Amino acid sequence: MEQGRIGFIGAGNMASSLIGGLLADGVPADSIWVSATGQDKLRLLANRWGVHTTTDNRELASCCDSVVLAVKPQQIRAVAEEIAPLVQERKPLMVSVAAGVLERDLERWLGEKVPIVRSMPNTPALVQSGATGLHANAWVSSEQRDRAESLLRAVGLTMWVEQEDLLDAVTAVSGCGPAYFFFLMEALEKAGCRLGLDAQTARLLVEQTALGAAKLALETQAGPEELRRRVASPGGVTEKALSVLQAGDFEGLIDKALETARARSKELSEQLGEKA
Repeated sequence: MEQGRIGFIGAGNMASSLIGGLLADGVPADSIWVSATGQDKLRLLANRWGVHTTTDNRELASCCDSVVLAVKPQQIRAVAEEIAPLVQERKPLMVSVAAGVLERDLERWLGEKVPIVRSMPNTPALVQSGATGLHANAWVSSEQRDRAESLLRAVGLTMWVEQEDLLDAVTAVSGCGPAYFFFLMEALEKAGCRLGLDAQTARLLVEQTALGAAKLALETQAGPEELRRRVASPGGVTEKALSVLQAGDFEGLIDKALETARARSKELSEQLGEKA
């Protein structure tokens, strides 16, 4: 779909990944703007991709139809208040990728009746394999909603939630999720080494198994429960191993971990709004 001019305030890893994904999707470099304080980083982006660059956030906000706030959460109030007069005048689509920054705070800093989409991407977005939760406020049109989805889909899967507080659940499941899988992979590697495998062999076996399991889950109609059953033959090796995890309340630990993550996400959002 036609995106118009897209501006990124912030030139970190997430902005770079989104820009790379958009260009791979056929969005012309001439329609992408980036603003940041670091001249070296901007020069790298301009040389690599041919996008427009500036150190003036207001210049970017004055010409872009969509503005992605890709700065650290602690910096977002200063950036939002700096460009607020232009945002109020032009009402571009504002997309925040700043973790934990609530819509009510963005609206407080940017002004009233601004179309805002909050997004919760995860780190696999850095390799165009991300999972992103999205929420739109009441001022986002259907066309702008499509535009936001198209933008974030450049780095992976996107899913909308209709209540903003469900982004805390998204944070607990997919935002934090890569760390859970890395932790399991780490444990499998160490256990493999204790069983006699060398470190490189254990790592490669674990990484390929993780990739294959995810690919199988994505490309078949069966859910993870059915896929698990297909691997775990009755009375077999896998079933015996799984019985140890079940006896240790593995599922209960996952429930507790996600509840804790969601609660902490809510807490940090409240604290961030108060401090800012």
